[in-house]
Amino acid sequence: MTAGVRHSSHRRLSLRVAAVAALIALVACGSPEGTAIAARKKTLADSADQIAFNGRWLITDKGMQRGQITSDTAFFFDDNTRIEMRGTVRGLFYGSTGALDAVLTARAATYNMRTQSLEARGDVVMNSVDGRKLTTPLLKYDQRTNQISSDSAFTATEPGREMKGVGFRSDPDMLNVNVTKMKRTKAGAVDLPSK
Repeated sequence: MTAGVRHSSHRRLSLRVAAVAALIALVACGSPEGTAIAARKKTLADSADQIAFNGRWLITDKGMQRGQITSDTAFFFDDNTRIEMRGTVRGLFYGSTGALDAVLTARAATYNMRTQSLEARGDVVMNSVDGRKLTTPLLKYDQRTNQISSDSAFTATEPGREMKGVGFRSDPDMLNVNVTKMKRTKAGAVDLPSK
């Protein structure tokens, strides 16, 4: 019996020593000297002049409203002349008579007041009031010429027609579209005038 008791107490002592050694190793591994700290990524908020939430900006030309842009979050830079918009970006574009021509949605946009330009990025969709739709990953709007353009792939649809290409220039209501490179076009039936 005494040999069994000695063996059992020796085993308990060995387990305690192993547990203490494991605890020391665990503490040593978790020390600040041995832990790698990930570098903090810089965000837009770190260097912005100003931040606005649920903002709305008007685009005007000689007193006439040409557009209205809204976004969830806006970061202002360059003495508040450049706005970086994030979240849901929505733009309304108006024609020369002041009537609504088209509605734009995107995930991000940059509006530069000095160059009077808007660049929308990320799942950009532009819908005209009469049923035309344009989808592209990037869309630029030049306020000085009242033109939209892109050098990216795009798809333009309207009832009975579809056009796919790379690069285009157009007015915001997409009536006069100039395509850089046509990939595919599909048209429905064409009605010919009777004599």
